[in-house]
Amino acid sequence: MSEGEPVKVLNENLNLNEFFKHLHQAEGKVLFLDYDGTLAPFKTDPGEALPYPGVRELISRIMERTDTRLVIVTGRWTRDLIPLLGLRRPPEIWGSHGLERLTADGSYEISPMDERAVQGLATADEWMEKKGLLHRCEKKPGCLALHWRGLAEGTVLELQNAVLPTWRQLAQTTGLDLIEFDGGLELRVGARNKGDAVKSVLDESFKDGLSAAYLGDDLTDEDAYKTIKGKGIGVLVRKEFRPTYADLWIRPPAELLKFLSRWLGERGGRRR
Repeated sequence: MSEGEPVKVLNENLNLNEFFKHLHQAEGKVLFLDYDGTLAPFKTDPGEALPYPGVRELISRIMERTDTRLVIVTGRWTRDLIPLLGLRRPPEIWGSHGLERLTADGSYEISPMDERAVQGLATADEWMEKKGLLHRCEKKPGCLALHWRGLAEGTVLELQNAVLPTWRQLAQTTGLDLIEFDGGLELRVGARNKGDAVKSVLDESFKDGLSAAYLGDDLTDEDAYKTIKGKGIGVLVRKEFRPTYADLWIRPPAELLKFLSRWLGERGGRRR
């Protein structure tokens, strides 16, 4: 891929060279980054999912050398993500699909949650423990996620058949959202999603001439792509293409590193 030529432009109105030209002249810049599958490869053990080589350094330079508001928007619990990022300077993080907010100065807030939905999560947690499946679950604020990445196809089907009926019933009776993601399934309090996080930041950052981009990979990023339409560009960062609301498709890690380098204003790793 030569400079400025993405693997696939999905929006016929997008000119990537013009986007970056405008970016470097813009008064306001916002870069939204999902984590798993976007900045880091998926791992069977989520605690081993470190950023692709070179990503950490580029993100650090973007925060230190530009006036970009860099925001991580992730399904992870904020406290679990910080050690994996390993950045010299902490970025703003919206965790648990936008339910949590950790600002760059360290202040933390979490959105109110419906008590009935919270009780539904507690019931799901107890049920999974009785079934001996809690070791396959990840607990986060407002969410219980079942992971099956790395398991044989037959084992995955057994898990789905064992869990889905009960989780569907809980979702219907307690108001929880039941969402499938790449490598698992989760019950989630429906208070917020990644699109809500993007909207909140864009509303705070609004300036004439604002340049913004959202980089993600999973189905949970589609809300963000929809929200950023007309205000910035959505970028699907994924080795295999899938239908999406994003404007651009790039493949990690090489195309991801090129995109971040261009945001920074570098060519081939050197400052312009």
